[in-house]
Parts: sequence; C-alpha cells; structure tokens
Amino acid sequence: MPRVTRKMLPPPLPDRPGKWRMIWRRQRRMFRPAVLLGTMMVLGVAFVAVSHLVGNGSPLRNLIGRATADLGLTVKDIDFGTHARTTDAQLAAALGVKVGDPTLGFSVAEARARLEKLTWVQSATVERQLPGQIKVSLVERSPFAVWQNNQKFVLIDRDGNIVADQDVAVFAKELPLVVGPGAPEAAAALIAALDAQPVLHGRVLAAVRVGERRWNLRLTNGTDVMLPEGAETQALARLVEMQNEHALLDRPAQAVDMRLPDRLVVRPRPDPGAASSPAVKRPT
Repeated sequence: MPRVTRKMLPPPLPDRPGKWRMIWRRQRRMFRPAVLLGTMMVLGVAFVAVSHLVGNGSPLRNLIGRATADLGLTVKDIDFGTHARTTDAQLAAALGVKVGDPTLGFSVAEARARLEKLTWVQSATVERQLPGQIKVSLVERSPFAVWQNNQKFVLIDRDGNIVADQDVAVFAKELPLVVGPGAPEAAAALIAALDAQPVLHGRVLAAVRVGERRWNLRLTNGTDVMLPEGAETQALARLVEMQNEHALLDRPAQAVDMRLPDRLVVRPRPDPGAASSPAVKRPT
C-alpha cells in the first residue's frame, strides 16, 4: 500500500462565510442611501440646534447651507397653501427663499417675521420639510370696517389694525363706516351693539368718534344721534324703542341727544323741508 504524504492531499476548502456576513454582502448596496439620508437628517437637526443656540448665526447658517446643498438638500418645492388676499409674488418676496436655494440656508423665524409684516397677513407658519420642501401656512386678516380719517379711507380688522388702503370701495357697501381718530380701536364694541338692533342697520351712514371718548351716529337722513359715553348698548335699545313707539327717526331732526341718562333732547332742523348734508360719505 503506497504511503500517503502531505503533498498528495487536496488543498483545504476556504471557510464558508457566516450568515450575517452573507446578508451584509447582499444588502450593503441598499444601506448606502439610507446612511446618506440619515447623515443629512443628523446634520439638519444639528444645524437647527446650533442656530437656536447662536441666535442669528448667518455666517454659520450659510456655511452649513452650502455644505448640505452639495449632499442634495436644496429647495425643490415651495407650498404657500390657501390664501385669498395676498399674492404668491408678495409671499415669495417676503419668504426670501426660492427653488434651488439650500434648504438649511435660511432662518425659519426670520422668514415668518417677514411674512407677518405683510398687510393682509395676521399670522404665518413656515415649515422646513427635509430634504427639499418649504411649506407656508397663513391666517389672513378679515376686513371688518372702513375707517375714514382726514378724508382718507382704509380697511381695518376687528382689532383696529389697518389691513389695506387700496380697493376700499369694493368693500364699502358691505362694511360699516367709522370716522375720526380713535375709531378703529373702539369700533368692534359699537358695531356689535348695532348688530343686535337690526332696526338701525339701514339707517346708519357712519359712526363718528368724538374726542376719542364716545360716538355720534350719522343717519342716512342727516340726523346725528349723540350716544352717551360707555352706555351705547342701553342707548341703542332705547332709541329702537322710541322708533317703534313714536317713529322718532323718521322726523326731520337735526340731532337726537341721548347723553343725559334721564332725558332725550331732539333738536329740529332749521328748515324742515331740507335735509342737512352729511359731513361723511362712503368711499366711491
């Protein structure tokens, strides 16, 4: 029997790779995009945290924005949501970001502040959604009344803020008119009291603020109703009662003085056949 030597043995087989190594070899191509995306998200979170700590941080923000833009973090879509009074051009200019800019290269807080300076914008929300979408949500002001001051007309909201000084006539027929200094801040309470008395709706041409303390109602027939300070609701209810019982507002009166709590004074016109010319007019 021939003797078997070491040289005659077949070469040893290579070790079979382990289970997890085989899985890694098969799946490693899929892990690379996930790792890249995770890295970008970590950089984004780190940027937001650092920006919050350093305040404005424009140089740092620009540096991180340029670095992450090379990784694909650029703005690809800007969604301005639903809005009626403000144009997309106005919103884009205030936002200060355009498609192609670095997603992390601007301040969300500063963009929101610029948007909220627009006339019709009451509040704004700006969301940065990685990797490349900017979403803007707006709450726009609602015109509440027309304010006449020094022969100029503007639209105001319920809080007395000026919302527009153009196209006022478009809203003039449907909104109440208030006149004089201090009128915007006090208009909401008076208009609510008038809304509770529909008998007066079609008769009131304007509400005139007097001395920034109280109101006169200018009626469509030229009569001035002088309301007491701080007791407008009670005076209006009394005025409607007098109209229902005595047709007071149909008389050719120059003024109805209701400032005294225990009496009502009616001043007739000097010429009953001619109505006085109102000092206030609706915008046309």
